[in-house]
Amino acid sequence: MVTVVRRTQRDYSLAFKLSVVDQVEKGEMTYRQAQDKYGIQGCSTVLVWLRKHGNLDWSQGTPSFHPGKTPMPNTPLTPEQRIKELEQQLADTQQKAEFFEAVVDVLKRDYGVSIVKKPRGKSSGKSGKRG
Repeated sequence: MVTVVRRTQRDYSLAFKLSVVDQVEKGEMTYRQAQDKYGIQGCSTVLVWLRKHGNLDWSQGTPSFHPGKTPMPNTPLTPEQRIKELEQQLADTQQKAEFFEAVVDVLKRDYGVSIVKKPRGKSSGKSGKRG
């Protein structure tokens, strides 16, 4: 039989709480993932820490900031958040490029369509002048 050890708020040091809050607010994990990772049993324990020690507004539950998405207005991104955002954008762009290359290959192979890529910097035929 497995014995489950019940913990109280006093079992967690302030340094531990601040570390968890920092990881969540940097976007490294959600507060629920932090609960699972560190074995925190209370379903709202980490949320209470975020409200008490965090820099974001956690009063209404999860703020509108989500890792990889745009943060709340007037909240600057931390360098870690900006790096994660840019890495996600790069991964998305690479995936799109691979997809388009595959489409071009299928068009060439199955339909005999030749796609000519425009050189960079060329306009689409319309000039920027209006007359």
